[in-house]
Amino acid sequence: MRLSTSEAGIEGRVVGITRYESGSRTAATVLDEAKRLVEPAYRSSLDRIAPPIRMIVGYHAGWLDATGRPSKQVGKSIRPALVLASAKAVASAEPPQGVTEAVAVELVHDFSLLHDDLTDGDEQRRNRRSAWSVYGERGAQLAGDALLAMAINEMVGRPGITLLSKALDALCNEKSADIESEHRETVDESLAMIESKTAALLSCACEMGAIAGGADQQQARALAEFGHHLGIAFQLIDDMLGIWGNPSVTGKPLYPDLANRKKSPPIARALDSTGPTADALRELYRDVGRDTETLHRIACLIELTGAREWAEREAQRELDAALDCLTSVSADDATEDLRLLAAMMTSRSV
Repeated sequence: MRLSTSEAGIEGRVVGITRYESGSRTAATVLDEAKRLVEPAYRSSLDRIAPPIRMIVGYHAGWLDATGRPSKQVGKSIRPALVLASAKAVASAEPPQGVTEAVAVELVHDFSLLHDDLTDGDEQRRNRRSAWSVYGERGAQLAGDALLAMAINEMVGRPGITLLSKALDALCNEKSADIESEHRETVDESLAMIESKTAALLSCACEMGAIAGGADQQQARALAEFGHHLGIAFQLIDDMLGIWGNPSVTGKPLYPDLANRKKSPPIARALDSTGPTADALRELYRDVGRDTETLHRIACLIELTGAREWAEREAQRELDAALDCLTSVSADDATEDLRLLAAMMTSRSV
């Protein structure tokens, strides 16, 4: 059986599970404001890192090219924006609150990406070579360690330090489990990995922002739950991108998760299904082939098992749960930025 991309319905798809608009304000506006507030403080933190490692960090962040010259390939600043938006949702004073917390969260995020690329052997990040493939494994590891140290340093003496510590613990446990991912078989195990990875840091970001904004206990808990559910939805969509994503959009090679034989929730769901399509998929997944034709066939088979539709439904369910959490935080206009970010994060081209 030969499958084409169009037969599997892969081309031209958009994962768009929600839309939220509020007058002229957009998610891009929220992200731009977060960058304007957080980037100077972030760069100031990095200035304390030794020059050789600082260049690796600057390259990874998108501020420098491989030779150390200025560049403009900067990330979206989603996590800092969530911190600031959470603080704004409960703020008892004029914004901004939570800039320090936003810097710490972004430092942890960049630390995790550096180490993820290294342990996964990914050679591309944001449409260019990953840091370890340019500067070597030891340089990338030291850069990640430096980012982690800076994140902790930012939070010394602040209420959110315990939350950040718990998120780091979850991230490290997740990475340890991911290294042994060949032993992970079930959908439940894959979903548990998401909770320890993306959901843990987004939950931390939102709760830290809430505390910085003066939230009471109920509001802080609700925003933590919002980040948790949003993180699961966001990661499920990211996992779909790892199977069907367009490299020009994702900045990564074609079929990266399939080439590494990962078992993200959509893949685990497909492998656990029944019938001739699932049987053919399991046979191919045991094969060592990493050529584009084999990976394309695997992607088509996964979709034909219904795993893609399942992942989209689960992402929608988690997003609905996230938005429900906001009803107990404050009025809709106060949570406007969080709703805009949630809509943007869960609507991405594949």
